[in-house]
Amino acid sequence: AEGNELPHKANKISLRPIDVYRLIQPYISVRFFEQVRAVVPLAIYLVIFQLFILQQQISDSLIISGGLVAVILGLMFFMEGLKVGLMPFGEALGTTLPAKAHLNVVLIIAFILGIGVTFAEPAIGALKAAGQIVQVDSAPYLYALLNDWAEVLVLGVGIGVGAAAVLGTLRFLYGWSLKLLIYLTLIPTIGLTAYILTDSELSKTLGLAWDCGAVTTGPVTVPLVLSLGIGIAASAGKGQSSLSGFGIVTLASLFPIISVQLLAIYVSLISSPEEIIATAEKATVIATETNWNSQTPWVEIIGGLRAIVPLVLFLFFVMHFVLKEKIQQPGNITYGIILAVLGMIIFNLGLTYGLAKLGGQSGGLVPASFTDIAAVENDPLYGAVLGMSIAFLFAWLLGFGATLAEPALNALGLTVENLTNGAFQKKVLMYAVSLGVGFGLTLGVLKIVFDFSIAWFLIPGYLLAIVLTRFSSEEFVNIAWDSAGVTTGPVTVPLVLAMGLGFGNAMNAVEGFGILSMASICPI
Repeated sequence: AEGNELPHKANKISLRPIDVYRLIQPYISVRFFEQVRAVVPLAIYLVIFQLFILQQQISDSLIISGGLVAVILGLMFFMEGLKVGLMPFGEALGTTLPAKAHLNVVLIIAFILGIGVTFAEPAIGALKAAGQIVQVDSAPYLYALLNDWAEVLVLGVGIGVGAAAVLGTLRFLYGWSLKLLIYLTLIPTIGLTAYILTDSELSKTLGLAWDCGAVTTGPVTVPLVLSLGIGIAASAGKGQSSLSGFGIVTLASLFPIISVQLLAIYVSLISSPEEIIATAEKATVIATETNWNSQTPWVEIIGGLRAIVPLVLFLFFVMHFVLKEKIQQPGNITYGIILAVLGMIIFNLGLTYGLAKLGGQSGGLVPASFTDIAAVENDPLYGAVLGMSIAFLFAWLLGFGATLAEPALNALGLTVENLTNGAFQKKVLMYAVSLGVGFGLTLGVLKIVFDFSIAWFLIPGYLLAIVLTRFSSEEFVNIAWDSAGVTTGPVTVPLVLAMGLGFGNAMNAVEGFGILSMASICPI
């Protein structure tokens, strides 16, 4: 009221613990149950299958349960940190960078960002963990890539994503057709695959190379790279098309395959299988003598910091020194970054002790349904035909169910339905992609059971995709090829990777890679 003086000091609001709980409970529960819906149904499916179909107890059930809780909490913190802390950086870069910097600077930043987001992907840790399963005697080059060259491997994948970000940005600017870019990218990809097939030892790295394409397109890479690319296109006046956002995920799936193939060829040129085996044996002796154990929680903590902090420092450097922009709401962004780092650390711990452990255990026991394996007594549990049918059904249901529960696919389906004014329904897209992943995992398991090169599925699969691309409209090509990228989320990738490697290990197959790559081609 007029004439009344305002008090010099406002009364401090006092909250009881119950009030604090009531305020934050709705906020946390929505984010918590979002991750529960992604993780728990898959875990229940694997546990039921193991207990009732394979008639085997769950080993280390308490550790696995704790690991799964850590995965849920880690993903909850990480995804929230991503939205609050990292995404505003990406959006601000996308809108202000083209207006204030030369195109060459924009492309360099897009390239470095592509590398940074790859290291920050939660699923990339699953690739490093996979290295401990591979036997050096059976696949020396594959072992070397996942152990001696592990950091270079991730860097190579990052360079592939960076190159895809640059090309995707140029495509947004100049309105290039995705069809042409797919043709031009698949020529070297399939050509290198054919070359690698000529060397029996080198060909064992093919499954890993093609799987790396599936690992990259996760919850960090897609939103950050997309927001940058679309922002650049919009500022240049070329982002008006309803489908301008599609296509960059496709390139980010294909380019890393080429990077890993080139790295594998380079490793084969500078070292022989015998040298790799000798070096690995020497390293094993040293590790045994010093009682060194890489699977300590400190490794996960350092890994979480290394994944997020360099990316944040780079984004801050660009905003502050290149664009000379003041960072909006620094308190919120700092809070988001702390959540993202904390989430990544907890997720990595959960991945090691929960998700990967459960997937590897289940995958390692499934072959007992149709053949003799060391881990199960009185096997095979069923006849050859019934047992193999159970194994293939296990893979199909895992792929179908995991994909249908993927939040990214749900978001893509909703986007496509809105952009096509309901002509292409969300339900149709989701079922089509989920069926594709189901059959893809089944074909991947088939490859492990009969122990042949994944190339015999991949090359015909991609040649068929090229033919279908030729006769499809640009809109459907954009949607179809990007659908392959959204199927591989932070829960699906570690689980399927661990399941495939466990399956291969139980079957004494050379390697269990290639399942993820089949889960990428079949949805297309």
